[in-house]
Amino acid sequence: MNFAENVETREAVIVTGGRLGAWALEEIRAGDYLIGADSGAEFLVRHGIAPDLALGDFDSVPADRLTSISAASKDYLAVDPVDKDWTDTELALREALDRGYSRIRILGGLGSRFDHSLANVHLLRQAFERGGEAVLIDEHNEIRLCADACRMNQDPRYPYVSLLPLTPVVTGVNLTGFRYPLNEATLTLGWSLGVSNVLDAPSGTVSIREGQVLVIRSRD
Repeated sequence: MNFAENVETREAVIVTGGRLGAWALEEIRAGDYLIGADSGAEFLVRHGIAPDLALGDFDSVPADRLTSISAASKDYLAVDPVDKDWTDTELALREALDRGYSRIRILGGLGSRFDHSLANVHLLRQAFERGGEAVLIDEHNEIRLCADACRMNQDPRYPYVSLLPLTPVVTGVNLTGFRYPLNEATLTLGWSLGVSNVLDAPSGTVSIREGQVLVIRSRD
C-alpha cells in the first residue's frame, strides 16, 4: 500500500486489547485504515475483518491464532515482548502517526487494567503534540483532548460531558451551549469542577486560554 495515499481524508482506527464487543464493530467505517494491536488484531480477524496492519508482541493471543492473524492481515509486525519500550497501543499510535494519519480512533483502549487505561488516555497528548488528534472510544465513553478550543454537536448517545484537566492548571475556561456554563474559570488537577455537565444546545464550544483538558462524553 502507498501509505501517503489519501491519509489526509482517511482516519486510522486502532483496535487494541482492552474491553471490546459488538459496539466496536459499529465504530469501524468503510475506508478506515485498520490497525490491530495484539489481541485487537485477533478480535478483528475473528469477526472476518482484515487489518491493514497487525502489530504487537501478541502475548495475549493464543499461539495457534498467530498464523491466521498473519495470513489475514495486509501487513504484520511482531515485536519482542521483552525488548520493547512502549505498550502495543502506543506502538500502534506511533505507527499511525508515522504513516501520516492525523485523525485516529482508539477502540479497546479502556478495560479492567487501569494502568493501561490511564496510559492510553495520556497517549492523546502524544498525538496532539505530533499534530494529530486521537480519541478513545468504548461502549460508554468518548475521550478527547482539547487545547485552545473545540466544538461539539449534541449526541443522544452521550448525555454527559465532563472536563478534566490534563495539565496541573487550566485557565480561561469558557463553555457555551451547556446547562452549566463556565466563564473564565480555572480547572485544577485533583478537583472535580467540570464533571457531569450537559450539552443543551444543538452544538456547544469549549475554549481555554492556557492548558489542556480531557473532554469526556459519557453515558451510563
